[in-house]
Amino acid sequence: MNPPELTELADESEELVPYVSSLRRAALQAPELTGVRALSHGFLLKFLRARDFDVELALKLLLNYQRWRRDSPEISSCLSPVSVLGLLREDYHSVLPLRDHSGSRVLLYRIGQWNPKDWSAIQVFRVSLMTSEVIARETQTQRRGLKVIFDLQGWCLGHALQVTPSLARKISSVLAFASPQIHVHGSDYTDSLLDFFSAPVLPLEYGGEGPSIQEVCQAWTNQLLQSESILQKVAAHPAGDIDSKKYLGKLLLKKV
Repeated sequence: MNPPELTELADESEELVPYVSSLRRAALQAPELTGVRALSHGFLLKFLRARDFDVELALKLLLNYQRWRRDSPEISSCLSPVSVLGLLREDYHSVLPLRDHSGSRVLLYRIGQWNPKDWSAIQVFRVSLMTSEVIARETQTQRRGLKVIFDLQGWCLGHALQVTPSLARKISSVLAFASPQIHVHGSDYTDSLLDFFSAPVLPLEYGGEGPSIQEVCQAWTNQLLQSESILQKVAAHPAGDIDSKKYLGKLLLKKV
């Protein structure tokens, strides 16, 4: 079975078990996961789908994720939406309610809504990490990935001064996990964005037919707040794995 076919299989499919088992064996032997005795089926699937079920590449991605968490405790150990609620209420960020034509999640960041006098770049980066942890649990997002709209209107020197060399390195290491294709839109972005996203996907202010920016930002803020408990558990777990044994349980039940 080829990678695209594997990606489309249900999480509990028995055909995925050999790949998950191979990745688990390799990961638990790695020094980055010393002290971790188990890794769940659902957690490992995220990395396998991200690398088309190439176990070696999935292991590299998983260990990069572990090293990043270890080296960035000021970001990864505090995943509380309540701690950045003021920033979220400035309509800074949203995951749009509709996926694009390929099934990808569409994220929106409005840099001008971030006041660098009130919020540090580390707090801003935590917002991105929280969203990433939430949507990475979605099977469809694991299969179809995501796209990001960065609205840089309002970017100023105050923002730039917040991004220290150390933080810049950490951001670049996250970007290294993916292979982004960047498209720059000018002041006529309301027209050019429609070349990439259908009108129902985009908010009204971006030339679309979807809900307003305020509505989509408030909706995602509520989603993050509802995920507070999950995010706190991710931050506290040594590997960031909080999936229960439900997948293994389903497999065992199918065999009975």
